[in-house]
Amino acid sequence: MAEKCLSVVVPIYNEENTLETIVGRILEIPQLLEIVLVDDCSYDRTPEVIRKLVARYPEMITTARHAKNGGKTEALKTGFRMTKGDIVIVQDADLEYDPAEIPDVIEPILNNQADVVYGSRFLVRKAARALYFYHYLANKGLTFLSNLATNINLTDVETCYKAFRGDVIRKMKIDSSGFGFEIEVTAKVAKLKCAIYETPISYYGRTYEEGKKITARDGVMAVYYIVRYNLCCSLAQSFESTPMTTATEAFEVH
Repeated sequence: MAEKCLSVVVPIYNEENTLETIVGRILEIPQLLEIVLVDDCSYDRTPEVIRKLVARYPEMITTARHAKNGGKTEALKTGFRMTKGDIVIVQDADLEYDPAEIPDVIEPILNNQADVVYGSRFLVRKAARALYFYHYLANKGLTFLSNLATNINLTDVETCYKAFRGDVIRKMKIDSSGFGFEIEVTAKVAKLKCAIYETPISYYGRTYEEGKKITARDGVMAVYYIVRYNLCCSLAQSFESTPMTTATEAFEVH
């Protein structure tokens, strides 16, 4: 793959205090091709911050703004359509995940070993802020149910850091809402039977007072999405056309 091959999609909602810092860190990634900022109808100073960033880095940043708030998944759908990179990764606009670790996350794709890589907060314990125990239990429970449905042994299905071959994510049909993307995309890449890897990452979590947005309702919806996308959605319904994977490429070579 080309050296400048990475598209970073950043869904944004009221992140005026952290956005400039996170973009600055993303710009330091050696493989970076572009940053796609999607403002999901923020009502704070986020649009102003975005305008300043675009003026400062016009060749690196593309943007979109939703006329109304649609949730993280809607922002990601918009962002994925705008990407051009051979590799696409999701980066939240807060400071919970460190972009300095993205090169480690995408390395299995760069080495043609993986089609999809999840950055796991639990695979090997790295720096992680100790926060809500109930969130930990919910994450573990959802990961278990997702694994049961997909037969893929993941440790952190709800992680932000999900990296894809560009072809895989741009051809995927995504129709969940809110935070449903995490479960939907996991079910659909499992149906594709592509090579999925995990790499350990750090996690600098936020409290609700600091801006954390996920709620108990999102957890309930995640269970619904596990059933919907694993049991009621076929491979043909998951992708506009079947993307190339490491397995299909190897088959063609031989």
